[in-house]
Amino acid sequence: MARVGGRNLAISWIAGMLCAGVIVGLVWLALPIVPAMAQFVGEGMRSILP
Repeated sequence: MARVGGRNLAISWIAGMLCAGVIVGLVWLALPIVPAMAQFVGEGMRSILP
């Protein structure tokens, strides 16, 4: 990745870690719905495919 003038490396690392934390938090909140979603998709595929 090219370096852009006027950007502080420490601030970019902090912002990157903050963004990664938000993504991890959203994945953590979405984990309880995974079994229900798998069941929903499975039932849909069984009804479409013979």
